[in-house]
Parts: sequence; C-alpha cells; structure tokens
Amino acid sequence: MKFYMPTRLYSENNCIEKHSAELASLGTHALIITGRSSSKRNGSLDDVISALKRHSVKYTVFDRTEENPSVETVMAARDTGLGCGADFVIGLGGGSPLDAAKAAALMMKNKEKPWEFMYETSPADALPLAAIPTTCGTGSEVTGVAVLTRHDMKTKVSVKHKIFPDIALIDGKYLLDAPRKIIVNTAIDALAHLIESAINTSADTYSDMIVFAGLTDWGKCRAYIDGSAELTAEAAQLLMNTSSLAGMSIAQTGTTIPHSLSYMLTYSAGIPHGAAVGAFQSKYLKYADTDRKSAVLSAVGFKDTDELGSFISSLAPVTADRKLLESSAESVLRNQAKLDLCPYRITESIMSDIIDII
Repeated sequence: MKFYMPTRLYSENNCIEKHSAELASLGTHALIITGRSSSKRNGSLDDVISALKRHSVKYTVFDRTEENPSVETVMAARDTGLGCGADFVIGLGGGSPLDAAKAAALMMKNKEKPWEFMYETSPADALPLAAIPTTCGTGSEVTGVAVLTRHDMKTKVSVKHKIFPDIALIDGKYLLDAPRKIIVNTAIDALAHLIESAINTSADTYSDMIVFAGLTDWGKCRAYIDGSAELTAEAAQLLMNTSSLAGMSIAQTGTTIPHSLSYMLTYSAGIPHGAAVGAFQSKYLKYADTDRKSAVLSAVGFKDTDELGSFISSLAPVTADRKLLESSAESVLRNQAKLDLCPYRITESIMSDIIDII
C-alpha cells in the first residue's frame, strides 16, 4: 500500500485571512492565475490581494485562463510571471486556473525549456504554489495532476510531471454565489473521482478510507446538488470538503475509463467536463465486482446503477454524436495504462455499452 499527500490543507471560513502569513511566506512576488471573472465576483481575488498586501508581498494577476486551459495559455502565464519577477504562484478558481497554475509554476522554474517539457518525464521542480479552489469538483488543490488542452492533438492530456501545491486554502463561502450549473457539473466531477478511485486496481485500504468518507459526504449533499434544498454556508463547506476528498482519492489511484472517454467530448463537442465524465459513471460501475459496486452505491445513497445514471443525466444531460463516442472509445481501448487501472476486462462489447449514453 502507499499514500502520498504533501499538500498542507486548511478548510474553514475566512481561510485566506486566517492563513495569510503562510500564504505570504511562499515568496516575495505572487503570480495570481485565475479566470476572467468569477474570482472577482465571489470576492476570492480581493481576499487574496488583501492577504498579500497585509504582508507586503507584491502580486501580478493573470486573468486570462479559459475553461479547459491550453498549453498556449500556460506559456502566456509563464511569460507574464517571468516578466514581472514572480517567485511563487497562486492558482485561484475552478480546476482550470488551478491546473494552469501548476503547469505555469513548472515552466517558470524551468524557464529555458519549451512547452514540450511539460510532456517529458525527466525530473523537475516547480516554483512554490498555493491553490485556492472556488468550485466543488476537480480537487486539483490536492493532486499533482494538471490536465491541459492540446490543440495539436484535439483533446486534453495530463502533464507528465506531478506538481502538488504546497498549500491549499478551502472556503465554502465562495461557492454560495456560484451558478447552479457550475455546482452541478463540478459536484458530478467529484463523484466521478470517487467512483473511479473505488473501482480501480490501485485502490487499497488507504485510498478506500478517503473514498468512502467522500462518497458518504457526497450523499449528504444530494439535495443541495439537485436544487431541492437551499445551499447553506455549512453545506457549501461540506461540498468543498467532499471535492478535496475526491481529489485526494485520485491522487492515490488515478482516474480510469470514464475520464479518458470524456476528453474528446469536451474538446470536440464543448461538453463541460463534469457532465462529460458523469455520463459514463453508471455503466462503468455496472460491471464492477458485485460487493464493491454495492458498497459504492450504499455509501452515496443510490439503490442501483440505473438510479445513479438517471440522477446524473437529469442534472447534466449529455448528447453526443455516436461517431465521436466511438472515436473516443477506440482511443481509450488503445490506452493500456488506463485499461490496466480498470479492475475488470474492458471488452469491445462492454465499451459499446459504456458509451451508449443517448
């Protein structure tokens, strides 16, 4: 068994303010990588800037991170950071800014390297990095993974280097004003992380400890996810914590078949990542060992995989061209590393069923 989690994580109200000294201790000039508007609307950017000013730390804001950030965006952020003399990076927002921040921290530390270095396996360090999530899905604040859009390949591909943030600051208040669509898609992404970590050849006692705690908490949040209950401050914090547990889970096991299937759908059809990966969860779980499947369903509160699939599709329906689904399936069937993480044999017949989401 193995367990590795080098990120210091704090989760509480007014988290940035309470841990401002630790945030500021990462360097003298921060490159804040964020999206175009959400961190301004929810107040998280103002909180970060106030924390840095309190400790006389300079900062530069890079707010051009798009959804599913590209290699080109990372290199633009790298250039901005090098140009202003930043010596540490803060990722602020959803999974996209956090993933971009990881890759930029790597490329700023290795400034002489071209973009292709992100996809080389040679050992390398990154600049100090803080991650501050404002959505409840990716768990990027506690993983070493950064997934970037590769326009040359027309899909999304993980950076080869593992870049764990030094510190993660989690505050549910930033979720309170998020659009329902964001809450739904990111919460489904978190559920996907938990299911794929549970149904995984790398699962062990340590990862199960986190997975089943996360599934149980996710089940407690169902009414807030489907909109039948008003999102309270306490519920928002629980959703954020569930996302982090899900992130810790995939940090130990990696993701499997549904995530790999989702990338082409997001790139070619513009389907949000959470919805795309959620579309394959019930069928992926359907073929798992009976006891394992029952344990997952019981923990999260569904009677069977059909009920799980109906719940996900009612919140995040996905329609995709069959040819695109088949192309994605063919690509995954050639990816032996992903197939090896699935604890049952993925035949062409099983794969055909998994992608039958229409």
